[in-house]
Amino acid sequence: MAEPSKKYIKNKVAFLETKVPGYASLLGIAVILLLWELICRLEWVSPLFLPAPTAILTTGWEMITQGDLLQNVGASLYRIVLGFLLGASVGIAIGLALGFSRWAEAIGSPIVYSLYTIPKIALLPLIVLWLGIGELPKITIIALGVFFPVVINTYSGVKNVDAILIKAAVSFGASHMSVIRKVILPGALPVIFAGLKLAAGTSLLLLVAAEMIAAKQGIGSMVLHYGNLMLTTKLMVGVVVLSLLGLLFNRGLQWLENRLLPWK
Repeated sequence: MAEPSKKYIKNKVAFLETKVPGYASLLGIAVILLLWELICRLEWVSPLFLPAPTAILTTGWEMITQGDLLQNVGASLYRIVLGFLLGASVGIAIGLALGFSRWAEAIGSPIVYSLYTIPKIALLPLIVLWLGIGELPKITIIALGVFFPVVINTYSGVKNVDAILIKAAVSFGASHMSVIRKVILPGALPVIFAGLKLAAGTSLLLLVAAEMIAAKQGIGSMVLHYGNLMLTTKLMVGVVVLSLLGLLFNRGLQWLENRLLPWK
């Protein structure tokens, strides 16, 4: 019987390295859900404090068919997408400027790092006072929360590009713009995407906080409303939706990173 070739073994190992972690994570989630359901079925915890996963799914489907959940999710998606795009685009632009220009670094980096330490939630009442209670303050606070992780990671990514690669490109006659486009930006992209992923979680946190303070629609407003009414199952539907949105953002950014960084 012929022995398997080295290429076959290599492909098999690569397949296992990519698939096994995914199966393991799904198995872990399934075990947690089964234990959660078992605890609720045995009535070890009151449904008022911890509804069963099946009850949450049933209630979520009812809220979808009634249209209530979709309206709230649509309002939240509108705010978070606009805020994330605004904060990320400005953050990347300023981060690149800080990394490329010594004058911009000397002037801008102390300002960025001093403002970064301020909790953005603490600024929310002030922003509402300045901008009112419409959509603008909600989008603004999300953009602020996204801006700082992105600008700091972009700046760090540019500064930490291997100097040997830059010198090699210059020695081969590459122009200044070619070095930026073909060496510095590709080298900084992994760190930039790390900042974008971090900012995605921050944006969800600030979205919920903003909608709890001044919003008639949105997931945060929905969670606050059902929490005040002690409707725990509907409240948990909002929590599950938030976790799914966080997972969706992470997977979307991971997909984009894989497309832009095929060598990683």
